[in-house]
Amino acid sequence: VAQEFLATAPSRAFGVPPRATAMLRSLVGLGCLSSASGKVYFSETFGDGWEGRWTLSKWKDSEGTAGKWEASAGKWFRDDAEDVGIQTAQDSRFFGISAGFDAFSNKGKELIVQYQAKYEKDVECGGGYVKVGPAMSDATTFGDPTPYNIMFGPDKCGYTKRTHLIFSYKGKNVLKKQDLPYKQENEGTSHLYRLVLKPDNTVRVEIDEEKVYEGSIKEDWEVLKPKEISDPDDKKPDDWVDDSMMDDPEDKKPADWVDEDQKRIVDETAKKPDDWDDEEDGEWEAPMKDNPAYKGEWYVKRISNPAY
Repeated sequence: VAQEFLATAPSRAFGVPPRATAMLRSLVGLGCLSSASGKVYFSETFGDGWEGRWTLSKWKDSEGTAGKWEASAGKWFRDDAEDVGIQTAQDSRFFGISAGFDAFSNKGKELIVQYQAKYEKDVECGGGYVKVGPAMSDATTFGDPTPYNIMFGPDKCGYTKRTHLIFSYKGKNVLKKQDLPYKQENEGTSHLYRLVLKPDNTVRVEIDEEKVYEGSIKEDWEVLKPKEISDPDDKKPDDWVDDSMMDDPEDKKPADWVDEDQKRIVDETAKKPDDWDDEEDGEWEAPMKDNPAYKGEWYVKRISNPAY
């Protein structure tokens, strides 16, 4: 599976995708794309000259909603120079930026995608994920519609929050069946995201060097057709019985059963008051009372259906 949509398709773009954000301050620090053999295909620490290595997305420029990036170590850091990253500098904007690398194949090798992200403000709706995909003819068009091979990282909108891991397979972006945990809570510290894609079509995901998932692409992503399907030629028989229970044909309502219309009866013990004046008070009528013989609505007894 991995070989079909990753190994034989050279990847040449490493991008932080555009996404509407609210009160987002994300720092993307050390980014690395490598194989387990030790060859590094892409690495970025956002030192001097990073602007020349990365291309800003203009996907949302015409709408006036494109956000600005700036190099910064953020509010909290150990070393101002060593801890520098790129930071989203505005709230409620779309942010996108990408960089290229030489084509490669991960066939027969472990592929590692790793990067660091820090939120200095909580996110109402936004993502701090990266995408690895094929070469783009114009990197300034990088946006949501841009094809990719892998999408990986934290995403949150309202109460929905997860760490995304999406693989592209035969032109379809396939989400993991069960969400990975969201670790990018509002504590202002950096988190290290690591994805290890193995030749046997298994995946390992670590956040801050803690394993949060390890399993099979074939089992946990719907990339392959199911082994069994419903027979399209199989039809439901005309005499098929769907009801497991049925009315008991032997059960009959008792002859003395009091129905709903007799729930209330005239109080035969009531007497017309001595001072009742028919001309002034109108014709006297005895009041109604609950019928003590009423036992409720009658239902036929239910039994197991032998034809079910």
